[in-house]
Amino acid sequence: MLNRRILRIKVFKTLYASKFREDTTLAEAESKLEASCEAARDLYVFMLGIVSPLTAVAREKIEIARQKFNPTEEERNPNMKFADNSLAKELDADPDFRKIFSKRKFSWEQYDIPLKKIMASVVTKDYYRRYMEKPGSSLKDDCRLFIHIFEEEFTDNPDIEKILEDMSIYWNDDLAYSLTYVCRTLENMAKGRRWELPPLYQSDMMTGEGVESDKAFARKLLGAAYTSYDRFSDMIAEVSANWDNDRLVSTDVCMVILGLAEAVTFPTIPVKVTINEYVEISKFYGTPKSGIFVNGLLDRLIHSLAENGEIVKTGRGIDDIRKTNKNQKI
Repeated sequence: MLNRRILRIKVFKTLYASKFREDTTLAEAESKLEASCEAARDLYVFMLGIVSPLTAVAREKIEIARQKFNPTEEERNPNMKFADNSLAKELDADPDFRKIFSKRKFSWEQYDIPLKKIMASVVTKDYYRRYMEKPGSSLKDDCRLFIHIFEEEFTDNPDIEKILEDMSIYWNDDLAYSLTYVCRTLENMAKGRRWELPPLYQSDMMTGEGVESDKAFARKLLGAAYTSYDRFSDMIAEVSANWDNDRLVSTDVCMVILGLAEAVTFPTIPVKVTINEYVEISKFYGTPKSGIFVNGLLDRLIHSLAENGEIVKTGRGIDDIRKTNKNQKI
């Protein structure tokens, strides 16, 4: 489930919290990293579990309208396509999904107001109208509808953000990625595949020779950055002594330290890949200038470490370091 980009972000957050917010041992940091990774999959399960509660909201609204003193013809004979959708029934009947959802003590019952607001938004959308007007029903159509709902109704939703914030400190920033996997699950179910819990790491989904463990990658990266933090901090301070203080953003420094740790520790990962990854991540967790700062500083310090023989690339990691980002100025 988790790819290397997400793992780098999680290692960054763990390292930053350990070094800047609290006095944390490496063992404690490793434990928090593992909890953060597990939490991303938990969020996936929690969000997939909204299918049945949303269906129940629609069904409840229909029943209330039917019981009115003088219901309209449409209220007496409503379109039950969404209220009877097969996807909710499929998940409700899946013992593995229900067991995992229940084991984590998840529930949407207390969030009836946000659920009703989401459903009120859904029924105004063209994708919902097309779904309801299409003759017949199928699991494939139901899955496609919910893919639209997950893609359009949950990101940048303040009610959902508040719910997730209250439930777990690890769910911040994980929603979009978890929803991607929810939609991938629905695509598979639309093809007739049964639901199954995805492996936590993408490497667990691969077979054959040469598959490197993503879990080991994240743990090793955290350990390397943690133990070399002071040394790499001194290197950064030395080359940035004459720079403006507003350019030395703490998140950028942490990002550069991670990049250096990765370049030194993983000989098969090309330098260009390492630099590009942390430049992209810095754009979301730093300032508007962070990408340029991280790019230029990593390039300069990696060249220095390579000249000293501390960075040696092998296999697919062989790269001409001298040609990496030479045109980028700090």
